[in-house]
Amino acid sequence: MTLKALVIAASLALAPVAQAAPRVLSWDQCADQYVLALSPRSAIVGLSTRADDADSRLRALVRGLPQRRVSLETALAARPEVVVRYWGGDPRLVRAVTARGAKVVQIDEATDFAGVRANIRKVAAALRRSAAGEAVIADMDARLAHAAGAWGGLRGLYLTPGGVTAGSGTLVGAIMAAAGMANAETRSGFQALSLEQMALNPPGAVVLGFFDTVQATDAWAVGRHAVVRRIAHRRTVANLPGALLGCPEAGAALAAERLAAQARP
Repeated sequence: MTLKALVIAASLALAPVAQAAPRVLSWDQCADQYVLALSPRSAIVGLSTRADDADSRLRALVRGLPQRRVSLETALAARPEVVVRYWGGDPRLVRAVTARGAKVVQIDEATDFAGVRANIRKVAAALRRSAAGEAVIADMDARLAHAAGAWGGLRGLYLTPGGVTAGSGTLVGAIMAAAGMANAETRSGFQALSLEQMALNPPGAVVLGFFDTVQATDAWAVGRHAVVRRIAHRRTVANLPGALLGCPEAGAALAAERLAAQARP
């Protein structure tokens, strides 16, 4: 064996062995999106029972993976090293699982894309998949760059079937801004639609959200009003699916990209 070969062999022998991805359990639909995007399938010991619902963005990846109810019994049976949650599991269950040696990773509320990036990095680090996390962030940022400025500052109003709008301090507001749309809702947070404001100062565009999650025959309370029907009919520019809006995760960049696409031929 040559001296060069001996040096290479010695360096390989001294190199740290890569740690295997930890066994991971997800407790809710939003956590599912992170686990499916970041963890190897072989390490996923459980997803939520809603992982394959129509409003789950990565539902196509669920087939063949176990889905488990949120309980201490199912957690003990799955033997996870890491549990990922957004809203699933109450504090007592979190304490019980932690006491048995599992690490519980809490996905934080994100009202902008910086918050989404922080969540991705947090979960990726816990799953020993930081490189995968950076790849997800790079894809997200590329989509945001593609969407940037598309609407040129046009005033847009977000609207759900229940008549809820989104102002500043919401991820929906960040999605609209990412596509170059000014928010017609001047109040912060999620608010009930003001019919008076809509009539007196109608938006240049209406962005619908979650309309794919209701049946055409379902009651749309605020939509019964003639003013809303007329403006929404004339000025709706995008109908964003609930799967891109329901969780503070990378799917929000897909929503921004889809909204931006409607501004271009």
